Amino acid sequence: MNWISNYVRPKINSLFARRDMPENLWTKCPECGTMLFHREVAENLNVCTNCDHHMPITPRARFEALFDLGIFTEVKVPEPITDPLTFKDQKKYPDRMKSAQKSTGEKEAMLVVEGEVGRTRIVAAGQDFSFMGGSMGMYVGNAILAAALRAVERKCPLVLFSAAGGARMQEGILSLMQMPRSTVAVQMLKDAGLPYIVVLTHPTTGGVTASYAMLGDVQIAEPNALICFAGPRVIEQTIREKLPEGFQRAEYLLDHGMLDRVTHRKKMRDELIVLLRLLMSQAPAIWGELPPPGQITVPETEHPAETPPQAPQKAE
Repeated sequence: MNWISNYVRPKINSLFARRDMPENLWTKCPECGTMLFHREVAENLNVCTNCDHHMPITPRARFEALFDLGIFTEVKVPEPITDPLTFKDQKKYPDRMKSAQKSTGEKEAMLVVEGEVGRTRIVAAGQDFSFMGGSMGMYVGNAILAAALRAVERKCPLVLFSAAGGARMQEGILSLMQMPRSTVAVQMLKDAGLPYIVVLTHPTTGGVTASYAMLGDVQIAEPNALICFAGPRVIEQTIREKLPEGFQRAEYLLDHGMLDRVTHRKKMRDELIVLLRLLMSQAPAIWGELPPPGQITVPETEHPAETPPQAPQKAE
């Protein structure tokens, strides 16, 4: 009986036991509430298949879909002092950094890479809102400067994807100093005659909007992205008036001349290819490549076509 109760019965119970469902298989759309399968969401670039709501996407996943064959190389960014103000609120600043690095798998809030998009070499920088709200600290300032220097060195455009809640309060005045630093970096591109394209994603607010996010030669935004300096709730409490519908959203800003384009995430790559080649005075992109006319061979048929039957002759 011991063998049956200690071995056979647990083995049978394990075979018929109900398996627990992993928690990360389904994603709930925050706009319409539809439950979406995680693979379906990833294949659709984190866009809801039901209501077309653009959910957050990491810079690394965005760049895999943007660059040719998903191939890119990271650009090294100088690392600043870890905790210059020895800041502490509910947690110490280094502890918050370690927690964000563990949850996101990234070193900081901005990723700088280079590669080819539609056979046009570019340098790209993307902010990760899941890393402490994509806040702008000294590392982000160093990243923008490194991206601009690399673009000038390579003589190629810079494309920046912004997503931030503003400056990083744990670095105080040092984070605000990144606003003029990033402006100088953008001016370096303009002096070199190189394009600077900004793609504003949800949300882009605070000091980021007041600096490098609104200095692009071309301003593109994703649908329904919140783009502002102060949020709508703060403005309503200040002026004590109801704001218009869709205020500070991408479509509203496009109608009022703040943006050049509002482009769907799945169409962003094609849009950037056209703009980059146009601004770099290159030939239009070839969307479907065919071999030269001399190399086109027509396969021979095994049975040659028979000659058509002749019409019967009239008897004399």
